[in-house]
Amino acid sequence: EVDWFSLISVVSLLCFAPFIVFYFVMACDQYECSISQPLLELYQGKATLPSIWARAPSFTWTAAKIYAVWVSFQNFFHLLSFPHVSLHSKFTGNIFYNYMMGIEFNPRIGKWFDFKLFFNGRPGIVAWTLINLSYMAKQQELYGQVTNSMILVNVLQGLYLVYHPVQLSDTHALAVLLLGLIGYYIFRSTNHQKDLFRRTEGACSIWGRRPTHIECSYLSADGRSHRSKLLTSGFWGVARHFNYTGDLMGSLAYCAACGFSHILPYFYIVYMTILLVHRCIRDEHRCSSKYGKDWKRYTDAVRYRLIPGVF
Repeated sequence: EVDWFSLISVVSLLCFAPFIVFYFVMACDQYECSISQPLLELYQGKATLPSIWARAPSFTWTAAKIYAVWVSFQNFFHLLSFPHVSLHSKFTGNIFYNYMMGIEFNPRIGKWFDFKLFFNGRPGIVAWTLINLSYMAKQQELYGQVTNSMILVNVLQGLYLVYHPVQLSDTHALAVLLLGLIGYYIFRSTNHQKDLFRRTEGACSIWGRRPTHIECSYLSADGRSHRSKLLTSGFWGVARHFNYTGDLMGSLAYCAACGFSHILPYFYIVYMTILLVHRCIRDEHRCSSKYGKDWKRYTDAVRYRLIPGVF
């Protein structure tokens, strides 16, 4: 079952995130990245919502909405039409939550077309790279050079640097680069350790020794008893969600490359912190309900969620 807190959080994120992103893009494009100036001008009557919208780049909203709804329904009804995938799915008691969050873990058509891989790796990552390159070209056009900070960062920070170029010291640039690389290593290594442990049923080596774990039991919705293993070795013995910690380190590196003179480029780390902390709390609430006293044994063995000694 889905609690109301999770449902409202998901709906709010999906409904308001696009408007928040548009606001920051508009602030950079029309107000030199000032977050407060658009609101101030609206309050003073110097600008109106239609006038701000008229200066914004045009969007093909109709095509975007049709495409999003069509793809969502494809995935939703694909699961209903092919019941054999139910073992790789997550049903809740709320049909609206099922539709908004998805049911099947890795929806695919046939053997080769994976929805998640396609939409993350093709339109998403390819467009991300092209947008980054366009920001670099715009900075070159405006200032005759591309700063080292622009080379280090991604989408939102790149837009900020178009209008506020920052040339980092060698020490600052190296520190940002190391933070990002270490975060990436932690993120990938943590996920690899979990995947290796699952694939081998624990018959593997993590950090040069056989991994330790806690045996858990739980009941599924049909009343059947199942057993599971919770890894307590490697990075999973340092913190219960250390992959999120690596992700946050990488996010902070993107932001730190923009210097410390403006809050706007730090929107990314603020957003990611809220997202991952909320996900962490939801995960733990679900696991506590699922595993009961076995989860308490696990949290006693691995005391911290994200940051050892802090949280």
